[in-house]
Amino acid sequence: MTKFIFVTGGVVSSIGKGIVAASLGRLLKSRDYSVSILKLDPYINIDPGTMSPFQHGEVFVTQDGAETDLDLGHYERFTDTSMSRLNSVTTGSIYQAVIMRERRGDYNGGTVQVIPHITNEIKERILSVAKETNPSVVITEIGGTVGDIESLPFLEAIRQLRKEVGRQNVIYMHVTLLPYIASAGEMKTKPTQHSVKELRSIGIQPDILVCRSDRPIPRGLKQKLSEFCDVPVECVITSQDARSIYEVPLTLEREGLAEQALDLLQMEQRQPNLAKWQAMVEGLYSPKHNVEIAIVGKYVRLSDAYLSVVEALQHAAIATQGKLTLRWVNSEDLESQPAEDYLAGVDGIVVPGGFGTRGVDGKIAAIKYARDRQIPFLGLCLGMQCSVIEWARNVGGLTGANSAEFDPSTNYPVINLLPEQQDVVDLGGTMRLGVYDCHILPNTLAAKLYQAEVIQERHRHRYEFNNDYRQLLLDSGYVISGTSPDGRLVEIVEYPHHPFFISCQFHPEFQSRPSTPHPLFKGFMQAAIARNHPTANFQTPVEVS
Repeated sequence: MTKFIFVTGGVVSSIGKGIVAASLGRLLKSRDYSVSILKLDPYINIDPGTMSPFQHGEVFVTQDGAETDLDLGHYERFTDTSMSRLNSVTTGSIYQAVIMRERRGDYNGGTVQVIPHITNEIKERILSVAKETNPSVVITEIGGTVGDIESLPFLEAIRQLRKEVGRQNVIYMHVTLLPYIASAGEMKTKPTQHSVKELRSIGIQPDILVCRSDRPIPRGLKQKLSEFCDVPVECVITSQDARSIYEVPLTLEREGLAEQALDLLQMEQRQPNLAKWQAMVEGLYSPKHNVEIAIVGKYVRLSDAYLSVVEALQHAAIATQGKLTLRWVNSEDLESQPAEDYLAGVDGIVVPGGFGTRGVDGKIAAIKYARDRQIPFLGLCLGMQCSVIEWARNVGGLTGANSAEFDPSTNYPVINLLPEQQDVVDLGGTMRLGVYDCHILPNTLAAKLYQAEVIQERHRHRYEFNNDYRQLLLDSGYVISGTSPDGRLVEIVEYPHHPFFISCQFHPEFQSRPSTPHPLFKGFMQAAIARNHPTANFQTPVEVS
């Protein structure tokens, strides 16, 4: 039978529940247990697809096209397991389902209430993950902080679930903060005590405490927490701040987190195999080559807006022994200032995805700078569309070429809506979403990187390359190296007379993993490092993720 671990957070938001949940998933997988991780988010949006990146960070896209919270990216990267729309639940989606049932008359005229109707729907969502994927363990992270009014239905649902599936099949893990007060010279347990008291007041007694801190937690302090919070001292786990999130599983393994969880769930203790993960972390901390990459976007004041891009670059840097430095460049600045002022000296330029007209001309300026100066360039989604616009304007001779998204009256809409998208009004969930096949043209950079004829990549966009301009771009030197199986949709474009210049309509960053970097990112990082380290000895071909 599937076991369930519920992860709650207290004291402050952004405590790191997602990393702790993902790390525990890694530790269980290292013991040959299958794992699925579920995120319960308390906001009323149906999904984060229409939310500003400044509010909620990036939107992560699953294989089946669900727009989800960025924590699902952590789950996938740590456990190397693809999640689905089942793994992302919001208050909005719960209420939507319940209201639709009420409208259909499914409740036979009964009064619809939070208990039992909302809580029953939440429990059904949790149990459906176990039913559909049949993992050994389902780890469920409850978003928000204990004490938030929005989280109460989720907490009530997981309280009820323990009774329904059996006490031996459920544990509660609470992640809290132990602040260090410099003037007193000591760490304080009172915030954690109050957080646990709040949790117990709604009927949940935590089985494990994971305590975030900036230093080791003394044994005496763990004993104090054990006594006041009614948790065995061996179940008070230190989660000390780490230089990298990828070190956290190793820290939690040393603290015995997985061992305690398996004991509480009455599961077999197995020896973990963390050798590859350990080697990956050691590689992260022992780079040989300095490499500086510019990320040119319009959400750069919140790095979480490009979280998967950053992680994919880090994965590639680990694999190529690079010490990665990021230069964040606001694309709006490049609209009024020379690109040289912001991009001089970088080893590579990435232009990631986005929506809307703001900062687009700055992205186009950055792409021209990369092409003219022979700087390795990687364009992602909107970055590909901008590279097509730049080429059409500056090489193809189409003055004023643009995307119909940015300039509906342009004479040269080199990027445009597909006919079936012309009448779409709603924004949420109406794009080309999820995984699609892409055919690779032989003897191209894409073919060299992927070492495959057909690949599968995840998409999140509405506008496409306009085939009316395909031949013009081909005649002027651009190469279309990846298309949909029927050849209709352009997926990858590249410029062969350049050290590394490639852009794609999809989001390769979503499929990169710490131990298997995505081939586009790895090839890009190799080219960037080779600018200053031409003797760097890289293995070829690039491994396929």
